[in-house]
Amino acid sequence: MRKINEIIVHCSATPKGANFTVEDIDSWHRKPPFNFRCIGYHYVIYLDGTIHLGRPIEEEGAHCKEGGHNKHSIGVCYIGGVRKEDGRTPEDTRTPEQKEAMKVLLQLLKAAFPEAKIYGHRDFAKKDCPSFDAKKEYEYISNMDFKKALP
Repeated sequence: MRKINEIIVHCSATPKGANFTVEDIDSWHRKPPFNFRCIGYHYVIYLDGTIHLGRPIEEEGAHCKEGGHNKHSIGVCYIGGVRKEDGRTPEDTRTPEQKEAMKVLLQLLKAAFPEAKIYGHRDFAKKDCPSFDAKKEYEYISNMDFKKALP
């Protein structure tokens, strides 16, 4: 298993309320300008809050090329992230279901990888992704000490 020390939150940069799937993102990531062999994210959270597997976590992701972060990270993406009106302006479009699912998934990942800290893609790239301050919002999860809770 890879050593994981970062969990990086992303948005799909799709308009508010528009449904997209792991299969859609996989298709986008296989084409230019990306040309990945498969979806770059490890998890994708749909509008209804369901969590879907992307790339296996055993494999290095293709979601944060800046600074070599893919090597030791897990990429989590929620569907949305831009305004419906223009499809470009960053906006935190997470549904209540996505917010709850994100919180649960991040806690599970933190328990599995106790050394990991949570960041937004924007903490490593000149981007607005994930359209909110994930590092600040999930700092309490980053600081949880699951090692003390384990036997």
